[in-house]
Amino acid sequence: MGRPRSFDADKALDEAMEVFWRHGYDGASLAMLTKAMGIKPPSLYAAFGSKEGLLKAALDRYAQRRSEHMRYVLAGRTAREVAERFLSSIAESHTDPANPPGCLLVQGGLACGEGSENIPFELASRRALSETELRERFVQAQREGDLGAEAEPAALARFLSTVASGMGVLASSGADRDALREVARVSLSAFPGRSEDGA
Repeated sequence: MGRPRSFDADKALDEAMEVFWRHGYDGASLAMLTKAMGIKPPSLYAAFGSKEGLLKAALDRYAQRRSEHMRYVLAGRTAREVAERFLSSIAESHTDPANPPGCLLVQGGLACGEGSENIPFELASRRALSETELRERFVQAQREGDLGAEAEPAALARFLSTVASGMGVLASSGADRDALREVARVSLSAFPGRSEDGA
């Protein structure tokens, strides 16, 4: 029988997630990761197979947080409220002092070099999940008459996803919460429908 793991996998993943978040995939060295996780390289490889396997496990952990966020977003009563919740919550989460600035799904894939070319595609596929959920919610809104027949659910979802990625880059570059809220406010002016306060 193999030896049981001598570390808390969830805690170790949280630490690895923060390293990837702050430094990106290429910038996160094995030494940084093992130090943050409190383990030796053999334990990392035994548990996760590779550095890429560790990233995917950390992304799965991150996805648990995002799923809670998206449940709140998609529960908006109207398509406009969904859009408001999506962007306003991003302005809050991307500048939360408890986390590194920005978004792991954006930050993790910046400046990937030779040998890690598939990492940006992995991160993009994860980001696409939220876009798909938004599109399906807007299709529902259109079916219910909340969005007009001229609205394009896929384009609206892509627009919000693009704005969100830009907000992530701004936050990682030092933009504060007020700056991100301003981006959200201006972006919502292009979104159809009435706001939560009826404006």
